[in-house]
Amino acid sequence: MLCPILRWGSGWISNYFGKWGVTMDKINAIVLAAGSGKRMGTSTPKQYLPLCGKPVMVHCLEAFEQSSVDAIVLVVAEGDIPYCRREIVEKYHITKVSAIVEGGKERYDSVYRGLCAQSCDYVLIHDCARAFVTVDLIQRAISAVRTYGACVVGMPTKDTVKIADEEGYVDHTPQRSRVWNIQTPQCFSYPLVYDAYRRLQEVDATDITDDAMVVEMMTDVRVKLIEGSYDNIKVTTSEDLALGERILERAGRDKSDG
Repeated sequence: MLCPILRWGSGWISNYFGKWGVTMDKINAIVLAAGSGKRMGTSTPKQYLPLCGKPVMVHCLEAFEQSSVDAIVLVVAEGDIPYCRREIVEKYHITKVSAIVEGGKERYDSVYRGLCAQSCDYVLIHDCARAFVTVDLIQRAISAVRTYGACVVGMPTKDTVKIADEEGYVDHTPQRSRVWNIQTPQCFSYPLVYDAYRRLQEVDATDITDDAMVVEMMTDVRVKLIEGSYDNIKVTTSEDLALGERILERAGRDKSDG
């Protein structure tokens, strides 16, 4: 697949104006909605299931719409582009969606297609199943990626974690204070993550489970961990939908109280 030519020459302009408190960089988001949601156990993919009166994916799209992100590339399942344009983007007035593209076989294929559909300075990659991402979290992620160039949202684990050996015995126990559960968005300089994904196409990527792993594997850039929220859960099962309703209801009460 042909991908856009990267423009490196504008960096000095952003740096110059940045000294005066003016930012000219372009921040885009890739929202991944191409999964089948098999673990949900329903015939309807989880991103389209109703949650508090709206499809699951709309909740996160609205958060990005209300953030300072400039544009959203929506990656959907094969054949879903007309439906998503009509029933999601147009119906719920998600005006920042600049492109809707079909995903690939694996998550990393879908991300690469999303990267190939745009060009920007920084990109936030988000799974739409994390429907409870907030505008505040997105803004903090944007601030962090401008500082570090590569960062992922997550939370310190609440549980003790055991690393197993090949026979199912405990191999070792990592120090809990250094173990994080990783979420999305995962945020990067666009040239960095695009180049990492481009080179990933030439190697075995079967063990890749998130975007930070691609940057870790294909570059020498360190990825910064930034605190997300324990409410930023991923909708995977029907129990998650019930929990999600409570999260949204609590968020609505907090806004009313504020």
